[in-house]
Amino acid sequence: MSDMLRRSAEEIFAEELAALAKGDDRARPANWKMSPQAVVTYLLGGSAADGTPIQPKYVGNRRLIETAVATLATDRALLLLGVPGTAKSWVSEHLAAAISGSSKRLIQCTAGTDENQIRYGWNYAQLLAKGPSRDALVPTPLMRAMEEGTIVRLEELTRMGSDVQDTLITVLSEKTLPIPELDTAVDAQRGFNVIATANNRDKGVNELSSALKRRFNVVVLPLPASLDEEAGIVVKRVRDIGTSLALPPIAPADKEIARIVTLFRELRDGQTLNGKMKLKTVTGSLSTAEAISVGVSAWAEAGHFGNGTIDANAMAANIVGAVVKDPVQDTVALQEYLENVVRTREGWSDLYVAIRDVL
Repeated sequence: MSDMLRRSAEEIFAEELAALAKGDDRARPANWKMSPQAVVTYLLGGSAADGTPIQPKYVGNRRLIETAVATLATDRALLLLGVPGTAKSWVSEHLAAAISGSSKRLIQCTAGTDENQIRYGWNYAQLLAKGPSRDALVPTPLMRAMEEGTIVRLEELTRMGSDVQDTLITVLSEKTLPIPELDTAVDAQRGFNVIATANNRDKGVNELSSALKRRFNVVVLPLPASLDEEAGIVVKRVRDIGTSLALPPIAPADKEIARIVTLFRELRDGQTLNGKMKLKTVTGSLSTAEAISVGVSAWAEAGHFGNGTIDANAMAANIVGAVVKDPVQDTVALQEYLENVVRTREGWSDLYVAIRDVL
């Protein structure tokens, strides 16, 4: 097993990617590792030409993934939009891995991201010694992707300031990156494109300018449509992450994870699953990603400190930590949910007691 804490998609699924590429005889856009059809198979699952099984990386509407892949086969950039936890980053990583063979051309956008981190920087020792030159230039992942004709990923695009966002307009429109200090420019090679992710639900986001929005084709990734679909995603991802972290083996916990997902969906939607009772919503998103995090943490607690089984006690503190972001508003909402729903729901009395002990 690798000592790396987290391996990239192209390393984890190297066998699948190689099998798909080897048996793919369909037309490929310039610098793509496989055809658009094979990329979709990689994302949604199926089998390679030699029979190698391809496990699904994304569970959802096929048309959305086809639209995303078709966009990247043009000169138009792709924006994956959705509330937190809709697998935007996950899809972005796997698209880059399948198309370019690497998902590591990555810029993580934050409030502190400036133009130098998007366009290029300078090695100041070289700059002072020799003046502006190509040797003194420090290329960013965006510049490298343009030079090599690969995909570059911009995560959480709306986290960085609007003025910095607009640095991308020339790149997306003209496919060139001017370097005025050297009176030259970097022209994008065929195969270059941008995958950006964004959400407009969290606090601290910056609205994209109209000019920048027009340069993207937007694909909105929805939350899982049903409880069963979301629970299936969470079960699979918890199993994959727990195994990769070498957590102690535990008994299957599908039913307990389904309870986490049910609780999250009801507090997120502001009503019980049957629609008969209205509930107070909480300030957090309670996304699928957060449900996965609770499941993995509960596994670690059960494996290291419990009896090797994820139970109510292993889940309780992790559920409270995920739900209660605002100590006042969220605590009230969770307490009312416990008294009105959890306490009276058949088979949930253990969870009621465990969460009450933590609150």
